[in-house]
Amino acid sequence: MSELGEGLDPDRMPRHVGIILDGNGRWAEQRDLPRTAGHAAGEKALFDAIQGALDLGIEWLTVYTFSTENWSRSEEEVTFLMYFNQDLLLRRRDDLHADGVRIYFMGDLDDLRVPELNRVRMRDAETLTAQNERLHLVFAFNYGSRLELADAARRMAGDALSGALDPDTIDPQTVSSYLYVPEMPDVDLVIRTSGEHRLSNFLLWQAAYAEFVFPEVLFPDFTPAHLAECVAEYQRRKRRFGRA
Repeated sequence: MSELGEGLDPDRMPRHVGIILDGNGRWAEQRDLPRTAGHAAGEKALFDAIQGALDLGIEWLTVYTFSTENWSRSEEEVTFLMYFNQDLLLRRRDDLHADGVRIYFMGDLDDLRVPELNRVRMRDAETLTAQNERLHLVFAFNYGSRLELADAARRMAGDALSGALDPDTIDPQTVSSYLYVPEMPDVDLVIRTSGEHRLSNFLLWQAAYAEFVFPEVLFPDFTPAHLAECVAEYQRRKRRFGRA
C-alpha cells in the first residue's frame, strides 16, 4: 500500500466504494462560473479519486456520473455532460487500461437520448479493458436504482413466463443476478461529497448494509487524502449486519 494508506488497516479495506460526485455546480457558482465549469473541474478530482482507489488497493469503485433525473437540468448542461463524457473516454481510456482498470458502464444505455457515439465509446472501453483486474471501475451513467430494479423485475417476469425461471426460487441472490452489473459485490462504503445527506437513487439494493460518509468538501476539491479519510472513518466503525 502507498503512503496514502498510512495508518489504515489493509485487512479492513472496503472492497467496494461508491462515490456520489456532488457539488460541481455549487463550486462553479461560488466562483461566478457557469455550472459546466464545475463539471470540467471535477474531472481531475474524479481521476485523482480513481488513482487513490488504486493506491489503497480498493477492488471496486462506482462513481455516479449522470443520473436518470439529471435529464431535467438545462439543455446546455445536459448537452455538455453528454459530450464531456465522450471526450473524457477518448482521453482517459488508455491510461486507465494501462493501470489495469476494468471499466463498466451501468445504466440505461439504450435510452435514445444518449448519443450513439457515447454508446460506441462505452462499449469500446469495456471491451478493451475486459481482462483487467486491478480495479473494477463502474461509471453509473444514465443510472437510477429504481429503474435498475424495475428492469430486473421486468426481465425476471419475462423469464418466469417463458419457463426459464421458477418464481418459487426467486431470492435476493436471484434479484442480484438480474442487476446491471451482476458480478458487482455489495457496496461497503458510500461517500457523498458536498455535505448533502441523500442517496439520490444510487445503489439502493447494493447499499443495504453500506456505511455512509458525507464530507463537506465540494467534489472538485475532493482529493485522494479525502478518500483516505473516508476509509479511515469506515474502519473506525463496527459493522454488525443485523447482529447484536
